[in-house]
Amino acid sequence: MRSISRKNKVGKDTALANIIRMVQDAQGSKVPIQRVVDVVSGYFTPAVMILAVIGFVVWYVFGPEPALTYALIVGVTTLIIACPCALGMATPMSLTTGIGLGAQNGILIRSGDALQMAARLQYIVMDKTGMITRGKPEVTDVIAEAGFEAGINEDELLRLAAAVERSSEHPLASAIVEGTKARGLALPETASFQAIPGHGVEADVAGRRVLLGNAKLMADRGIALGRLEAEARRLADDGKTPMYLAIDGTAAGIVAAADTVKADSIAALKRLGLEVVMITGDNRRTAEAIGRQVGIDRVLADVLPQDKAHNVQSLQLEGRSVGMVGDGINDAPALAQSDVGFAIGTGTDVAIAASDVPLISGSLRGVVTAIEISKATMGNVYQNLFGAFVYNSLGIPVALGLLYPFTGLLLSPLLAALAMSFSSVTVITNANRLRRWKAKEVAP
Repeated sequence: MRSISRKNKVGKDTALANIIRMVQDAQGSKVPIQRVVDVVSGYFTPAVMILAVIGFVVWYVFGPEPALTYALIVGVTTLIIACPCALGMATPMSLTTGIGLGAQNGILIRSGDALQMAARLQYIVMDKTGMITRGKPEVTDVIAEAGFEAGINEDELLRLAAAVERSSEHPLASAIVEGTKARGLALPETASFQAIPGHGVEADVAGRRVLLGNAKLMADRGIALGRLEAEARRLADDGKTPMYLAIDGTAAGIVAAADTVKADSIAALKRLGLEVVMITGDNRRTAEAIGRQVGIDRVLADVLPQDKAHNVQSLQLEGRSVGMVGDGINDAPALAQSDVGFAIGTGTDVAIAASDVPLISGSLRGVVTAIEISKATMGNVYQNLFGAFVYNSLGIPVALGLLYPFTGLLLSPLLAALAMSFSSVTVITNANRLRRWKAKEVAP
């Protein structure tokens, strides 16, 4: 039998076609500094024409004989040597090369604005789950409240917790369900499941109302935690996430899970001069413990999914430029709010669409590389602009004949044309130097 393959997308709808389109759009965009250059060029060109006319008149009236010949040479030479070709090419050449370099490294920079702003970032905010941790937590501890009820042991607590979490999409929910399966425990049927964003979940399990979540949820329901609070603090200090389990309005125990920490480019981001900020819905003790493990000093804990964008905005109100790294649907508002949003390629389509810099890989190293490319590109832009301005600043006085009284030499139009061409070649050559740029090795 012949095998039949199905094509879900073809032609312009494929992922490759979308990537090519994004790169082409970005290469055709302008960085903010280019708009300034355009304004300067708008004044520069008529100013040069005025100088050429003034030079012609001065040489015609006061110059040596044949006055008309000298005047024409000065006027034409000034117009030729001041042609703003190098100035106009300085930014687009570097921008095109830099964005192409990003694409070669699996980084899709959507616009010139994002490229320039990435080089100026001061804060980089990242969600804990999936960014700093691997997003695959495992159950580490199950603690039953002593004397709660006969028959409610660790296995029964875990079974009830898994029954409630079975309908949840949170990574911790998957960890609890997998932990229950690993112990060979059967899950009872549930009803009336309800997710409480940023707090926990609840459902009816075997005729009992089971609540699983954080301390805020228990406080909202008026459930006393007793000695479980001390146990939760101990677990949080170890970098674990404790979840309280209550049955029929009474605290029954704790289920704790921990995620593997990524030692993945945090130090490299700090070496770039960025302050790394971790944002998470976990309690402060757990968040700070994980922050200490990876070297992050500033931690925003107990943040509800809908409040991430507000926290990014608060950092921006401190007068800093803020980048956000995310991968989930609830990261999309924060990615849009940030000055530059980086979306990990293994994340959701919503997060990728809301970002300024989608990354093909699922590693934070892509963020480091993207910022390094932006810094290298903007450095190249400034070099080109400096060279173009210096060329015109020195070339125009020479073309006007200011050296003639001292040396008796006058620049010819032919040499002016060669000098103008040389300035353009210099800009192109300097921009092409970016092609030899290599990402620095980042220690894992």
